[in-house]
Amino acid sequence: MKVAVVGATGMVGQVMLKVLAERDFPITELLPVASEKSVGKKVTYKDKEYTIISLADAVAAKPEIAIFSAGGGTSLEWAPKFAENGTTVVDNSSAWRMDPTKKLVIPEINASELTKEDKIIANPNCSTIQLLMALKPLHDKYTIKRAVVSTYQSITGTGVKAVQQLENEYEEKEGEMAYPYPIHRNALPHCDVFQDNGYTKEEMKLTNETKKILGDDSVSVTATAIRIPVVGGHSESVNLEFANDFEESDVRKILNDFPGVTVQDNPDTNTYPMPIYAEGKNDVFVGRIRRDYSQPNSLNLWVVADNLRKGAATNAVQIAEYLMENKLV
Repeated sequence: MKVAVVGATGMVGQVMLKVLAERDFPITELLPVASEKSVGKKVTYKDKEYTIISLADAVAAKPEIAIFSAGGGTSLEWAPKFAENGTTVVDNSSAWRMDPTKKLVIPEINASELTKEDKIIANPNCSTIQLLMALKPLHDKYTIKRAVVSTYQSITGTGVKAVQQLENEYEEKEGEMAYPYPIHRNALPHCDVFQDNGYTKEEMKLTNETKKILGDDSVSVTATAIRIPVVGGHSESVNLEFANDFEESDVRKILNDFPGVTVQDNPDTNTYPMPIYAEGKNDVFVGRIRRDYSQPNSLNLWVVADNLRKGAATNAVQIAEYLMENKLV
């Protein structure tokens, strides 16, 4: 299995290499790819150094799978070139997610929709992935009418520049700013760019991608996305209104039985999900499960995951695993 990792030097790309190694993905030849300025540099995979190659050289090498984490512009230009050459692309950018001809996949939810003809497969937004890992089993059982989501998102979702900004601010040093304001000791209600409707792009991703992945336009989603000075992962406060009533004990069991979800929910022992403990883990953690007494058939949840792992790299690698296990590549 010849595999290209496009964007191998970035934050997500580095985690992708780590996840591929941890999960012992059967790579016979690794092709690390990055921008022209990085070509010729080295990356390490399983204690061995590999030389970064260009996108053109990677296309010519005809890998079976190319996992992209290199930005929307790069994906729009290069994913079709890989696909035309017979490579199946798993793309982590927003470029193809809402394209009606492309599948938007969370393996535990809808990988069964994939076929050999799907040569460009979209990885959902990090916030959407962890949200839907909690919502899907509950939707199947109780039917979600409406979801109100507030996110508390790690600066790693912005990238290395944001991490550097926070470190500079900790140390009271001048430096390049990833955000229009300080992030240290702050919360920015501003993830991605503002749209004409007053919502940010990140907030609209949660709305639109949820409907596409669930295959159900009747689920109403409204979101507020907030950036906080945290490195470990994204957190989400979720309020759900169901068509049918529920028992809290059943909700806990349904969530805990869903692959990739771990329930951490015991107020007596102060047990609840936190990004500091989600960091480096592949599961989605759900806690603070409690009935919303202000409205019938309504529930509150707290959902946490490492946005670089299940929110990005792990989900992409799981798609690649599904393709291989089901002989789709």
